[in-house]
Amino acid sequence: MASNDDFLRAAFHDPQAVANYADSPRLAFPGFTDMQRMATLLLAERVGTGGRVLVVGAGGGLELKAFAEAQPSWTFDGVDPSPSMLQLATQTLGPLGSRVSLHEGKIDVAPSGPFDAATCILTMHFADVEERKQMLAAVRQRLKPNAPFIAVHMSFPQSDGARSRWLSRYAAYVTSSGVEPAKAEKARKAIDSHLTILAPEQDESLMREAGFSDVSLFYTGFAFRGWVSYA
Repeated sequence: MASNDDFLRAAFHDPQAVANYADSPRLAFPGFTDMQRMATLLLAERVGTGGRVLVVGAGGGLELKAFAEAQPSWTFDGVDPSPSMLQLATQTLGPLGSRVSLHEGKIDVAPSGPFDAATCILTMHFADVEERKQMLAAVRQRLKPNAPFIAVHMSFPQSDGARSRWLSRYAAYVTSSGVEPAKAEKARKAIDSHLTILAPEQDESLMREAGFSDVSLFYTGFAFRGWVSYA
């Protein structure tokens, strides 16, 4: 069995995987564009003109582009451990990149801020529980008091056969999006082996343990959940 490091290298460093990344959320993530729009609106509730936003897992640049287009006065710091994905983010952003600083590494390389808001979209499920705790604590340390934090990732019930059922539903959705069934099944097996997927109540508990308050579910799309909370 491939290690988690091998899995991550294949997902975010392989040139073909990186080249195809822009299509992946559309195929696997129900309502991806609408989720980005909702996230932007939730951030804008508390982030005013000239806000500075931290984006954790910024590789590819999809959410950076969505936020920057919607809020022309905001600036951004994006963090991602994959140089290939950061290069793709630069290409995706184009002229918008003048308002974005990209940092290669994990959350520890992010500036200390304090930031007006932060997001972590489609990233947290790649971290095990201990690393997730560290990530959440590090994000909160970099936020101004009461600043919003958006987290979106795979999260669904894990007991009594629910994990297998939800992973099968994920594969069915990907297949219905036009992916070959064999590739969808391969993705399902890889996710089952390598991603740390928690039940929604566990995710919410970790956010509260890190010091975030008013943790509220704002998005549910098959195998994915999204929350807004506040530092």
